[in-house]
Amino acid sequence: MEYLLPHVDKLITVPLLIGITIVVRILLEFFGQRWITTTAHTVTLVLLPLITYVITNVITGNIALSLGMIGALSIVRFRNPVRSPLELSVYFGAITMGIAASVSLLWLMFLSASVLFAALVLACVHYFSKRVLNKSFFKTSFAEGNSLCTLELTLSEDLNFLNESQFLKVKRFSKGTVSYVLASRKFNDLQGVLLKLKDDERLKNYQLNQA
Repeated sequence: MEYLLPHVDKLITVPLLIGITIVVRILLEFFGQRWITTTAHTVTLVLLPLITYVITNVITGNIALSLGMIGALSIVRFRNPVRSPLELSVYFGAITMGIAASVSLLWLMFLSASVLFAALVLACVHYFSKRVLNKSFFKTSFAEGNSLCTLELTLSEDLNFLNESQFLKVKRFSKGTVSYVLASRKFNDLQGVLLKLKDDERLKNYQLNQA
C-alpha cells in the first residue's frame, strides 16, 4: 500500500485517458466518421495515449534512456495509409494526450475540454448554417469513410430540381442520359427526393442505398 501511494496519480490517469478516448470515439461516430468504428482504429485510439504516457514517464530525467528510446522509435514506421487529415489529427491528439497527462492532469483536462468545446462550436455552426442559411457547413466526402446513404438516378434529361439539391455529389452525361448521385446521412432525405421523381416519365432508373 505504501508503494502505491506515490503512484496514485498514475492509477487515476490511466482510466481517465481510456475514458476520454472513448468519448472522442463516440463524438467522431456521431459526426459521421465511420472509419473510427473499426476494431483497429478504435483500439489504436485507446492505446496511443497510454503508450505515450508510459514512454514519457519512463524517459523523464534520463538523457541516455531518452536517446535510446528515440533510436528505437525511429525504427517504427506507420505504413497504414491515412484516410483523411482528420484521422491524422486524431492520432496526433491521442499522442498529445499521453504527453500532457505525464506533465500534469490539468493539461490533460484542458486539452480534453478544448476539443469538446471545439466540437460543440462546430456542431452549432453547422446547425445554424443548415437551418438559417439552408446550406450545409460541411462538405461530405466518400473518401473519408463517412456513413452515407446514396441515391443513384438515371434520367432522360437534365433537371434543375436535382442540380440545385444540397445532396448532389456527382453528375454525369452519357449517351442521351443524365446520371445523378445524391448522398445524405439521413435516409429520409433521399426518400423525399425519390418520391418527387417516382412518377416522372423522365426517370429511367434509380437505386436507393441505405448506409
